[in-house]
Amino acid sequence: MALALCGARGEASRPGVLRAWRRLLPARRPLALPPPGEEGEAATVVRVPVAWQLRRARAAPPRPAAPRGKLLLRSRRAELSQAARQTAGRWERPRLVSAGWKHRLSRGDFFQLERAGRAPAQEQGPGAASFPALGLGPLLAAALEGALGVSRPTAVQRRAIPALLAGASALCAAEPGSGKTLAYLAPLLQRLLDAPAPAPAPASTPAPRALVLLPSRELAGQVRSVAAPLCARLGLQTREVGGGRGMGAVRRRLRSGPADLLVATPGALYKALWRRMLTLQRLVCLVLDEVDTLLDPTFVDLVEDILQQAPLSGSLKEVHDVWDPRTQLVAMGATLPKGLGDLLSKVTDVSRFSVLTSHSLHRLQPHVEQKFMRLKGSDKVAELLPLIKDRSPSSGAVLVFCNSASTVNWLGYILDDHKVKHLRLQGQMPAAMRIGIFDTFQKGQADILVCTDIASRGLDTTRVELVVNYDFPPTLHDYLHRVGRVGRTGSQFPGTAISFVTHRWDVDLVRKIETAARKRVPLPGMDPVVKMSLISKN
Repeated sequence: MALALCGARGEASRPGVLRAWRRLLPARRPLALPPPGEEGEAATVVRVPVAWQLRRARAAPPRPAAPRGKLLLRSRRAELSQAARQTAGRWERPRLVSAGWKHRLSRGDFFQLERAGRAPAQEQGPGAASFPALGLGPLLAAALEGALGVSRPTAVQRRAIPALLAGASALCAAEPGSGKTLAYLAPLLQRLLDAPAPAPAPASTPAPRALVLLPSRELAGQVRSVAAPLCARLGLQTREVGGGRGMGAVRRRLRSGPADLLVATPGALYKALWRRMLTLQRLVCLVLDEVDTLLDPTFVDLVEDILQQAPLSGSLKEVHDVWDPRTQLVAMGATLPKGLGDLLSKVTDVSRFSVLTSHSLHRLQPHVEQKFMRLKGSDKVAELLPLIKDRSPSSGAVLVFCNSASTVNWLGYILDDHKVKHLRLQGQMPAAMRIGIFDTFQKGQADILVCTDIASRGLDTTRVELVVNYDFPPTLHDYLHRVGRVGRTGSQFPGTAISFVTHRWDVDLVRKIETAARKRVPLPGMDPVVKMSLISKN
C-alpha cells in the first residue's frame, strides 16, 4: 500500500525520501581550521586509502636501523654499516656496499674500514722479550741499540730469530712493516760472528760469507743502509752490487776488500758469477728477500742459476759441519708464492725447511684506515687535489700509486699545473735516478711521491701518512703491499689508505676485500706454499 502510494506520488515524494536517508547517515566532521591567532589558510587533510597503505608497506619494507657503537665498516648508507662487535659468519653472505658498484648510478658511493687502535698489531700485547733472550750475543744487541735505536724485537723477530740462529733453512712470511729485515739480518750477522774465520781466498776470486738477494737497487740500497752501521760496530765488511753501474764498477767494488756480507740484485750478481768475478762456495747464509717478486718471470731464471752455484745444505748437520759447512737458505717476503716450492725443490730438499708465518699474514691491517670511493675516471683528479693540498704542516708524506709509467708522468704534469711540489718514481727511469729520487723523498725534501708499484715492495716509508691508490691495484697482493707502506713499525703516523674504484674489474677485487673485512678472515687466493704456522720440522 505504502509502496503503491509512493510510486503514485512520483517525483513529489523524492525530497522527503532523501531527507529521511540523510537523518540515518552519520554527521560530517567539520574541516580542520588553523588555531586562533595564526595566519594562513585552513590545513588540507589528505587521506590515503588503507589498501594503498598496505601495498606501499609490502613494496618497501622498513630499512634496518644503523648499528650503534664503534664501527668496523662505515658506509654512506648507514644501514649497511657493520658494528665492531659483529662478525659475519663463515657461510653467511653479508650485504655488501660494493654489491651494486658495477652500475654507473653507484658513482659517488663509498665505504670505509675503521681504524682499530693506533699501533701495528705486532707491537700490541704483553711485553716483548729482549734480543739477548732470543739468543743474540751482547755485542750484536748493543750494536742494534746503538746504531739503529732498536732494543725490543717485534713479533716476527721473536719467532724467526731463534729458528734462524739454529741454522734451519726456512720459509718466512709476515705482513708488510713488521720488521722482516732485522728478522733475518740479526741472526745472519750473529752466525758470521760465531763462525770460525775462513782461510784467505785468492785475491782474484772474492768469496762473501753471506748473501742477501733483492729484486731492485732501491731495496738493495735500503738493506745495506741498515746492515752497514751494524757491520761497522761488529768489525764486519759489507758490499753492495746492483745494476745500472756497469760491470767495471761491479768488479772494482768486489775487489775493494773482503766482503763478509754481500747485498745484490739478481741481474748484476748473475753477470758477476758468469764472468767469475766472485764465488759463492763459502756462503754461510743466503737470503732471498721479497721472494714473491723474485719469482716474477723477469728474475726467476736468474735466481735459479744463482741458487745452483751455492752449496745449499740438506740438513742441520751439514750447516754446522766444522770442516765443510753448507749454506743456510732463507726465503723472506710478505707472501709465499705457490711457485716457490717448485723452484727450491730443484736445488734442495724443501721438506726439511721450517715454515714461519705471522698470525696476521694476508689480513687487512686493522690499525690502518682504508676508504674505497666509487668514482668516474674523469673525477679522480678533482678528488685527489684536495687530499694533497689540504694538509697541515705536521702531516706526514703522501704516496700516490698509479698502474703505469705513462699515468705517473701525466699526473705529474697535472700537479705541476696546480703548483704542487712532488716527485715521480717509475721503472722506466735510470737506476741511479730512481735511487736519488727515493733518497730525496725519505730525507723529507719532498712530501708527495707519485709512483708505480716499484715503491710498494719492501721500501721503508715510516714517514708516510697517506697512501692514495689513484689507479686501483690489479691484484690483492699489490693492494696489501701498497697499503703496507703506512702504519709500519717505528712510524709515528697510524696511516690512511684511500682507493679510487673506477673499472668493473676493480669492483671484483673490492668485493673480496669487503667480504674479508666483514668476516675478519685473510684475503682469498693468497695461501702460502705450506699451510703450517710457526713450527719447525728440524
